[in-house]
Amino acid sequence: MQDQFRLSSFVKILKQGNPRLRLEKRATPHLLNQLFDNNPRTTIMSNKTLSLSASLIVILCINAMPSAFAEKGFSWKDEPGKHVDLQKDGKNIARYVYERMDPKDRERTYKPFHHVYQSDGKEFLTKGPGGKFTHHRGIYFGFSKCTAQDKDGKKVGIDTWHCKRGYQTHEKIISQEGGEKAVQKVEIAWRIDDGTVFATEQRQLTFSHREDGSLQVDFESNLSTTQGKVDFDGDPQHAGFQFRASNEVASTTAKQTYYVRPNGGKDAEGKTKNWPGNKDMKDLLWKGQSIVVGGKRYFTVYLDHPSNPKPSFYSERDYGRFGSYFKTEITPSKSLSVKYRLVIKQGERTAEECASLSKEFLK
Repeated sequence: MQDQFRLSSFVKILKQGNPRLRLEKRATPHLLNQLFDNNPRTTIMSNKTLSLSASLIVILCINAMPSAFAEKGFSWKDEPGKHVDLQKDGKNIARYVYERMDPKDRERTYKPFHHVYQSDGKEFLTKGPGGKFTHHRGIYFGFSKCTAQDKDGKKVGIDTWHCKRGYQTHEKIISQEGGEKAVQKVEIAWRIDDGTVFATEQRQLTFSHREDGSLQVDFESNLSTTQGKVDFDGDPQHAGFQFRASNEVASTTAKQTYYVRPNGGKDAEGKTKNWPGNKDMKDLLWKGQSIVVGGKRYFTVYLDHPSNPKPSFYSERDYGRFGSYFKTEITPSKSLSVKYRLVIKQGERTAEECASLSKEFLK
């Protein structure tokens, strides 16, 4: 009787999943009829003796259960044409915003980017369109001074940071994996306003949780071109790979923001250092940012890699944007490849912890 009760609780689940199972009929006929009714893909082996324990059902049906009972780990949930959310065990972790650029809604749609959620998985830790400097978007990559050729072969200047005279469009998701870690690879076209694609980016982000519960985000990008030469330039405030925290920081908690740096360690709240005013803000291996969002303090470690183009110049703001940029060029035979790592946690970190994370990244 107890086995029958346990078994019946799984009947609805198994019907919805329509699992491909081969089972010996070792249960009472009325339970099996209930279980396999309208399930033509199931083959049942008949025996004279019929009995089936609920424990056997549980073991056999692990892979057939619906999402509420799915294997734990990272998974992706798409809102077609808009964005795809990264979830872990049903909780939101990150979001890739990829809505196609709409000329009637240009400011909101002119570049794809990644959001990161706060620790509760409900609100974003990062900023989207609008607010202080609408072009700052979560985890993003671009240059305010690009030089390329338009459709007529004329050399023109393009800004993929503020998206003036140019913009970025999501083209496709190349691959997307979940499980113990999540890997997403996408193709993004860097365009001139006439539609010309002057560079093609393959952008890959890998998400994982570290032992201390912090979120590790590995960012990799490869930019290629079919044009003779494309130049990328800008300045520390308007180019490169950067992170922008929620607009709540700008509007409410900016004076609580502080930075931790390789030279000097933890600085006072509200204090910032930037190239070129601060000459030591060059070719750093790491930098730490501490902000307050949703009444909680979060810490992001930005890790640079020596293989990225150098020199690199760093910028930081109390409203929550920080990162670095460099100058470079690409040709059909010479693409640009970069890699960075962000480690994000609720709480704080010391300079020693940041340096240890950098050393690990360089291995």
